[in-house]
Amino acid sequence: MQMPVPNPQVLARKAAIVARLRAVLPSDGVIDDPTETRAYECDALSAYRCAPLAVVLPRTTAEVAAALRVCHQEGVPVVPRGAGTSLAGGSMPSEDAVVLGIARMNRVLEVDLANRFVRVEAGRTNLAVTGAVEGDGFFYAPDPSSQLACAIAGNIAMNSGGAHCLKYGVTTNNLLGVTLVTMAGEVIEIGGPFADAAGLDLLGVICGSEGQLGVVTEATLRILPRPEGARPVLIGFDANEVAGACVADIIRAGVLPVAIEFMDRPCIRATEAFAHAGYPDCEALLIVEVEGAEAEIAEQLGLIRQIAARHDPVEFREAQSEDEAKKIWLGRKSAFGAMGQINDYMCLDGTIPVSALPRVLRRIGELSAAAGLDVGNVFHAGDGNMHPLILYNANTPGDLERAERLGADILKLCVEVGGCLTGEHGVGIEKRDLMGVQFAPEDMEAQMRVKDVFDPRWLLNPAKVFPLAVSAGRRG
Repeated sequence: MQMPVPNPQVLARKAAIVARLRAVLPSDGVIDDPTETRAYECDALSAYRCAPLAVVLPRTTAEVAAALRVCHQEGVPVVPRGAGTSLAGGSMPSEDAVVLGIARMNRVLEVDLANRFVRVEAGRTNLAVTGAVEGDGFFYAPDPSSQLACAIAGNIAMNSGGAHCLKYGVTTNNLLGVTLVTMAGEVIEIGGPFADAAGLDLLGVICGSEGQLGVVTEATLRILPRPEGARPVLIGFDANEVAGACVADIIRAGVLPVAIEFMDRPCIRATEAFAHAGYPDCEALLIVEVEGAEAEIAEQLGLIRQIAARHDPVEFREAQSEDEAKKIWLGRKSAFGAMGQINDYMCLDGTIPVSALPRVLRRIGELSAAAGLDVGNVFHAGDGNMHPLILYNANTPGDLERAERLGADILKLCVEVGGCLTGEHGVGIEKRDLMGVQFAPEDMEAQMRVKDVFDPRWLLNPAKVFPLAVSAGRRG
């Protein structure tokens, strides 16, 4: 994956730049030893690596602003980093860049149960947000698979979703406000704890901007009361296309489960070997969860059973206890780790109309066979957010490139059927060169003008999102 040539003037001034950063940050807040900076040379897209110039680890918004002012004055690119779980290379640095990590900024700043919001520092992990309020009967709805590790800052950058986003929406639907620090070191408050903040909806611009516009240091998040009850069912099918058709029929019938998750045979087998969840031996399975009062749950599950029956399922298993519910979810939550036990893999992220699921699943199978690479499918089927896992061997010359070509073909397919390149992982470097598939040059120009306003010198998270040839005239 091509990256711009590092600025030799920045490389030559490394000692002076690090000295200036040490002057405005605590002694343990700056790392420049090459042995230690290697821990920040990549994110979860580990096929691509580059050690940064230095790493700064501030503990406050004021320290973030001070570090950014130094880098702005010195003309040093800055790569914001949450927990480093990005699957699209969103926090991969360049050789002349300073990585600004906010993992130390993880405090809960305010909890307001009456108005149903919580304000946290953006380095707090997704699951720990719920942990701060669950004792009072509340939860934070977006739940990416990496929620144990991923930071709220990264969730905001990529507009992350999760298994339960079908009912509750993704990050942008649960984000009320942010504290943002611009590249010049200016601290801005956008939005607030209430639904109708004054002024332009800049919050909608910030969420999903992939660290291109500023560094989010604090976030005000919507919290919700825990539902009275929830129950998942597991439905097995003899074909991927049949499972996809069942999903489309559930949505078409007006049923709104809290989640509909899909797994195909490669993922089922891997998770069974890894987690022993007791899944059936079938080609595809759905996990459908509904919630509410007992009568409401029973009514929804009755409709889902009727719909599934029309597709001749090989198994329909309803959880009868909390332990059975956890076991149904165990395999799905373990899927990515389980697939990693088999081989290296590239995790894609594209969205499609739910009605196109049968066609897209069939075509992915054809593309997989033509490329000679196995693909495991596990994804949020209810809203068409797909995560095909392309298996390859990183030690086999040419395998990574074959996987990338297959991934590009699958993402082009998503756009072709009316979807888009990314649902929650972001563009990063992984899909950067595919932006022209979805957007005309005029569309990308309009997006880049927004970045011009927030970051005129294009120092924040360089070489991400926009094709290098398109953005070349703007990068410093």
